Amino acid sequence: MISAHISGIIKGVKFIMFEGIGAFFSRLWTDISGWFVNLYDQFCFVFVEKDRYKQMFTGLGNTLKITGGALLVGIVIGIVVAAIRSSYDKNKEDLKKKGGAGRFFMGLLNGICKVYLTVIRGTPVVVQLMISYFLIFVSAQNGVLVGIFAFGINSGAYVAEIFRGGIMSVDEGQFEAGRSLGFGYVGTMWHIVLPQAFKTVLPTLCNEFIALLKETSVAGYVGVIDLTKAGNVIAGRTYQYFIPLITVAIIYLAIVMIMSWLSGKLERRLRKSDRS
Repeated sequence: MISAHISGIIKGVKFIMFEGIGAFFSRLWTDISGWFVNLYDQFCFVFVEKDRYKQMFTGLGNTLKITGGALLVGIVIGIVVAAIRSSYDKNKEDLKKKGGAGRFFMGLLNGICKVYLTVIRGTPVVVQLMISYFLIFVSAQNGVLVGIFAFGINSGAYVAEIFRGGIMSVDEGQFEAGRSLGFGYVGTMWHIVLPQAFKTVLPTLCNEFIALLKETSVAGYVGVIDLTKAGNVIAGRTYQYFIPLITVAIIYLAIVMIMSWLSGKLERRLRKSDRS
């Protein structure tokens, strides 16, 4: 009798427990599915209605244009400035002994490069962008080109120091080997020194490119519809900030991950070429 009573109690407890757990998961599933349905509705309202997604594509295109253009400008400026600075540092004693116009000319170029590096690295990129747009290119109609100029000038200062460190790390014997092969100083730098320096500075250089991509998010200060500006415009028009800003963040993250993957692949290929 007692055992039957206990068995009935156990069955009742099991029933209550399973019913409670089932109800809990049922409510949980309803809440989660409802949240996703609501998220989908918000997404459609934010991007699909009135074709607002086109603004995101426009902003993404402008961001990639500014980043790519500034990247090329920065590399060119960086290599030139790094070559001048490293040449002066490596040949400082010889220039002092020879004197004359060569020493004055190299000293002048080195001084100009130092001023450029000090000014650019010592001021915010937003200020440089606004000076470029409102003071240097006052009548400019294309904000993207102004952005390429401003971000390229800014990036060039950091790329220059990165390349200078790489050039200074190359053994002095490599310069002598280049001269023994009949190359002049420029030929030795271009064909022998810079390729070795590039392999050394590649990881740091890729980090600089990633930083450049994210820095372009301030291009909206001069009226350029970049990716961040497009997200803000859509958020302001729909009064929905979660979807546009999260979408902007995801796009930036995806681009950075792609750039990091390409950088890693290039590093591995360069290491394989060194071994072979």
